[in-house]
Amino acid sequence: MNRYTKRTLGLELVMIAVGIVFAFPVYVLVNLAIRPPSDTSSPITPTGSPTFGNFTGAWQSAGLGGALINSLLVTVVSVLVVLAVSALAAYPLARSTARWSRGTYLLIMLGLILPFQLASLPLYQTVRDLGLLGSVWSLILFYSGLQVPFTTFLYAGFLRALPADFEDAASIDGATPLETFRYVVFPMLKPITVTALVLNAVAVWNDFFTPLLYLSGSDQQTMPVAIAGFVGQYVSDWNLIFAALLISIVPVLAVYLALQRSIINGFAGGLKG
Repeated sequence: MNRYTKRTLGLELVMIAVGIVFAFPVYVLVNLAIRPPSDTSSPITPTGSPTFGNFTGAWQSAGLGGALINSLLVTVVSVLVVLAVSALAAYPLARSTARWSRGTYLLIMLGLILPFQLASLPLYQTVRDLGLLGSVWSLILFYSGLQVPFTTFLYAGFLRALPADFEDAASIDGATPLETFRYVVFPMLKPITVTALVLNAVAVWNDFFTPLLYLSGSDQQTMPVAIAGFVGQYVSDWNLIFAALLISIVPVLAVYLALQRSIINGFAGGLKG
């Protein structure tokens, strides 16, 4: 029987303190986002008369509607391409014991070591030659290549921890390797697929440098770029700025909260492997 000791109490107090430290910036963000502009009290002081007018003002002034659509399009399409390519690439790399498999895996892993900033100039020139500058498709093409090494690494590690018994049974029944992957292997990859989905979605959604580079000079923009321009234009109206930040956080936070159980299972499965 476990006893509630002083050590347990101390650990709980430490956890509570850490939770408060992480929750404090979120409290300030929400508190200022719902505060009327006329309220000049301390950011820590709870807002006495909350208003949602800041969200309407930020949405209209910063043009967040178009930016939100662009961010959703880029994130959804890029993540779907990355998951499909990475899962298909990781399956033979994880199951094959040939030399080419290990060499190919190490070659893909170079994408985790080399910073993409080294290739920024040639990639920009390539996108320009393709006529995609100022288009959200340039971002989709960029992210679809950038996120593949990391996602392949996640899938390969998870696949190596899975027994091959079901695949062998499907092969004996006459299934092709592609059919085995589609109907047997991929359903078992659900935990790591959800984990990779959320991690890639957050990375793509929050990226600022690439949209600023590829969409510069056009009327297309993503949420981080739109908010950055909004800060420069309305630098003194922090209530609208914090409302815009809160709007940009909600979609990713909603996805994470909806899939958090699968995310934890994905990480746990990887640790067991």
